Amino acid sequence: MAQKPSIPKGTRDFSPAEVAKRNYIFSTIKTNFEKFGFQPIETPSFENSETLMGKYGEEGDRLIFKILNSGDYLAKADATLLENRDSLKLTSHISEKALRYDLTVPFARYVVQHQNEIEFPFKRYQIQPVWRADRPQKGRFREFYQCDADVVGSNSLWQEVELVQLYDSVFSQLGLGGVTIKINNRKILSGIAEVIGASDKLIDFTVALDKLDKIGEDGVKKEMLEKGISETAIEIVQPLFNFTGTINEKIEKLAQLLANSEEGMKGVNELQFICDNVTTLGLQTAFLDLDVTLARGLNYYTGAIFEVAAPKGVAMGSIGGGGRYDDLTGIFGLKNMSGVGISFGLDRIALVMEEVGLFPEAVLATSKALFLNFGDKEALYSMKAIGKLRQKGIKVELYPDKSKIDKQFKHADRRGIPFAVIVGESEIEREEFGLKNLATGEQQKVDFATLVTLLQ
Repeated sequence: MAQKPSIPKGTRDFSPAEVAKRNYIFSTIKTNFEKFGFQPIETPSFENSETLMGKYGEEGDRLIFKILNSGDYLAKADATLLENRDSLKLTSHISEKALRYDLTVPFARYVVQHQNEIEFPFKRYQIQPVWRADRPQKGRFREFYQCDADVVGSNSLWQEVELVQLYDSVFSQLGLGGVTIKINNRKILSGIAEVIGASDKLIDFTVALDKLDKIGEDGVKKEMLEKGISETAIEIVQPLFNFTGTINEKIEKLAQLLANSEEGMKGVNELQFICDNVTTLGLQTAFLDLDVTLARGLNYYTGAIFEVAAPKGVAMGSIGGGGRYDDLTGIFGLKNMSGVGISFGLDRIALVMEEVGLFPEAVLATSKALFLNFGDKEALYSMKAIGKLRQKGIKVELYPDKSKIDKQFKHADRRGIPFAVIVGESEIEREEFGLKNLATGEQQKVDFATLVTLLQ
């Protein structure tokens, strides 16, 4: 007996109902992207390895899926590396391409490659799958979609203000009220590292701090010590582990802590501008909060950092994130091109909406009616009506086979189709249709005009 087929861990098949729900989220996000002036682009599923490697930090590089070269990929490999089984050094010899890890770095490559065709500031959105060789767990997959909106070519902090409003608009429209949009600034993190004398360990410091909600205060301190950050330095940042108060109170505490750091104070002033204006303009259902432990492990953020937490009571990681990356295009040779963007975690958003029961019934709507098949003559009569109904935007279909009527009714019931249309010889003679409500059992004879009215 043949072995039952399977799919790789961290990937999923999606049923018609699941695809319908995902498309509902896609449509809502896309509508809001365009409402805020963003334009769509698409980039290849895989990039040259040199485009991706070194852009996400050491942790990110390990999670990039590499693609083996075509043909005899070992032909160009160094014999010594092969003999020593040095997989890290061998990779560059046998793999020149990789699946994209996110949409931001490919976007930066796109901007540099097409800079003479783009009108700046350039506001783009992109909804495509990405791949990460991560350990699968709830809400974390190896293949998933990202929905990004970015602006390049503008230093204005009004872009950050608008991106907070964009998050609020999307989640409000999805019915996910009460999400928390966390904000921080990498300049503040750089300033903290500076005042504790650990500027040379900024990445180690921020990566450890970013794990506070996962491994706790003791875990973060242990990791910092392992990375060579002194106990004295950790004592100075102790207040950060229990940083409470209103946004303005938190900003005031940061201003005191970073008074002697020029870089840190730049971050404080940027945060003040964004938070003050968001507060003045107001949000529909989301909450804005300053989270000084928010670091996000990616190397390219240079200013504001965003992360969206699901409503309280829902056990889920972040459902969105992003930030400003002033020097991202510089790594591809285009200097002085500031950018800022956010991403929506589609898969996690879908899980949260499923858990809370937020998908409208209309999202799962299938065909409105199934025309039963009594034979070729009756099917032809039905198909003529079906064509006219479809032209009016009504979802209807014909059961393809002349099967037992009971079987056809059961098919409609399993599909969740609310009406059955019955066409026999008498209906053809009178140019009528038998319409049966499968929920109530009520059945009536109607002409085509009435059929249209009842199915619309």
